Amino acid sequence: MESRESEMYFVFMNYDPEYERLCADRSKRGAFELDSYLSTKHDGLLAATLEPGTYKKTFSLVIVDGFAVEISEEQANALRSAKGVRVVEKNQELA
Repeated sequence: MESRESEMYFVFMNYDPEYERLCADRSKRGAFELDSYLSTKHDGLLAATLEPGTYKKTFSLVIVDGFAVEISEEQANALRSAKGVRVVEKNQELA
């Protein structure tokens, strides 16, 4: 049986042409649109894949189209199988 203890994971998404288009717009408006797009995209993926209230997204990573989320190992495995996800990695402290 897998652990239900939450840990920080980073989720990175597959290539997205809309993300690339928005990144090319270096204006203040473009930055706002990119932030909004990614937040909606990442929140939607989590809502479609995991049970509400069982995870905590801490932030979206604009530079790489990814996000950090506190989840269990079981939930990380579910995200690894989700459409559009490239990789899910557990945060590890370096000594």
